[in-house]
Amino acid sequence: MTEGNFVDYVKIYVSSGKGGKGSTHLHREKFIEKGGPDGGDGGRGGHVYLVGNKGLWTLFHLKFARHVKAGHGGDGGSSRSTGHDGEDKFIEVPLGTVVRDKDTNEILFEITEDGERKILAEGGKGGLGNWHFRSSTNQTPRYSQPGMPAQEADVVLELKVLADVGLVGFPNAGKSTLLSVLTSAKPKIADYPFTTLKPNLGIVAYRDFQSFVIADIPGIIEGAAEGKGLGHYFLRHIERNSTLLFLVPADADDIKKEYDILLDELRRYNPEMLDKDRLIVVSKSDMLDDELKAEMKKQLDKDFKGIPYLFISSVAQQGLTELKDKLWQMLNTEA
Repeated sequence: MTEGNFVDYVKIYVSSGKGGKGSTHLHREKFIEKGGPDGGDGGRGGHVYLVGNKGLWTLFHLKFARHVKAGHGGDGGSSRSTGHDGEDKFIEVPLGTVVRDKDTNEILFEITEDGERKILAEGGKGGLGNWHFRSSTNQTPRYSQPGMPAQEADVVLELKVLADVGLVGFPNAGKSTLLSVLTSAKPKIADYPFTTLKPNLGIVAYRDFQSFVIADIPGIIEGAAEGKGLGHYFLRHIERNSTLLFLVPADADDIKKEYDILLDELRRYNPEMLDKDRLIVVSKSDMLDDELKAEMKKQLDKDFKGIPYLFISSVAQQGLTELKDKLWQMLNTEA
């Protein structure tokens, strides 16, 4: 899937089917006088469903099909025959899709499980035929119910990728390189800012055939919460992560300052982000000798009291086992 095909925000219009009208038929047959009412009920209008599909990871397939309409219910017939139900429509979406009302921005529901099915627009009920309205005082009712109208909705589908760990860092911090060595993902890697233009997911294989999912989003820059750079647009994708991995390169001018800027951008975007577990990882540490690393550790102990940190090098494959062990421990520790 190319970068241009990653779509995580789509507006669609949906319309269910209207219910069929009931029949006012009166039974007519040779040798049977005054057969009475036998009008059948109208059929139900079709529903519009949203269905979770773990095989999807983008909303690209809805980009050019933004109008979805279900079928109308059939009208009732004679001999109490019920009209056919309208055709249901099923919209498949990736797991982690949030549905919002376009006008109020209210969250209607979200899809988080494979095969999960929820009604987006409910079809109208079919009207009752005149057979239901017969009585001792009204033996030939010549009226029936019309079908209920269709439901219409303008909704926004917003994808928030499901991952256990989210990578947070400035452009060129080495997030994509780390993802490529920890997982089988093949993110684009190059020596210029904003190489990553879309979120990338990778599965980290751990001991005893266990695994966890890690997500890399485009780099965050100062002012991202106000819309600067690309990272602000994709911050929604780390809202669901239980652990945030802050990646700061060893050659940064001030590691603590970079961390504070990143943390502040997350706070301004969504204060609830600060409740997540955090791990600070100093990347590109293969350029540090033992003496310099010891000095940095003394400073980091002062700066990050109570927050765990690690030194790694994705290129030199240093500290990666310790990193996976630490992440697994954090993901499986009861709060």
